[in-house]
Amino acid sequence: MTAVSPLKSAAAKAKSRTPKPRVKKPKPVAFVYVLGCCHKGRWLSYVGWTNDVAQRLAKHNNGTGARTTRGRTWTLLHTEGFATRNEAMSREWHLKRDRVFRKTLMDGLRAAG
Repeated sequence: MTAVSPLKSAAAKAKSRTPKPRVKKPKPVAFVYVLGCCHKGRWLSYVGWTNDVAQRLAKHNNGTGARTTRGRTWTLLHTEGFATRNEAMSREWHLKRDRVFRKTLMDGLRAAG
């Protein structure tokens, strides 16, 4: 068994006390969102991307959003933030094809409503 010198243990303690450098997480620039609504007995979902989710939801509900969302009252079901626009657009493409995920979100909306 080897003995640890007091100098080494003090140096080890001092090293452990030094703060770790903080890594800044990039602020999300673009978001993917999923909307849901019940219109004339049909449960509908819509997937899109934007830079401002609240403003985009307001546009959809005011009738100035995408043509397929006009005339309905939409509820925000899901959002994801991304560092770049391209990442958000790629995720939007995948979510539009993931019907199982969208159906799961819609089941939650049906249960709440």
